[in-house]
Amino acid sequence: MNYYLVGYMYCGKSTFGRLLAEAKGMDYLDLDRAFETRYHYTVPMFFDRFGEEAFRTLETQMLHSTADLDNTVIATGGGTPCHSGNMDFILAHGTAIYLQMPVDALVARAIRSRNPRPLMHGLPEAEMRAVIERQLKEREGIYLRAPIVLDGQNPGIP
Repeated sequence: MNYYLVGYMYCGKSTFGRLLAEAKGMDYLDLDRAFETRYHYTVPMFFDRFGEEAFRTLETQMLHSTADLDNTVIATGGGTPCHSGNMDFILAHGTAIYLQMPVDALVARAIRSRNPRPLMHGLPEAEMRAVIERQLKEREGIYLRAPIVLDGQNPGIP
């Protein structure tokens, strides 16, 4: 049994994933960190050098490599379930948990982040908010396919 954590960037998938894995006695895998280890680039550096399309292709391969895992909590990237039919893969290989957060909370976390994501790097707050609102609107329907939806600001352990 695997849990796949989905949700917009800055919703807390990595932090919650570690806590969930510890509470359930499961292994933990952060797909972004695994990507960086395998390809020797941070996600922002890879985006800058090779572009989003190349990143999404390799990200999908990383996700598909989790098919052989068991008893693992997997934190996906914010866009992972939204490309290449990846949400179908997630639902076929484990239980998806959506960490849902309001735009205001996501913007506040993005502003405070020491590791800006590629799509937010260098944006003033108003533009950051517009990007988050637009992308969240586009992605929410996919995230909501998860059978478990938790409040990302106070998720608790299911």
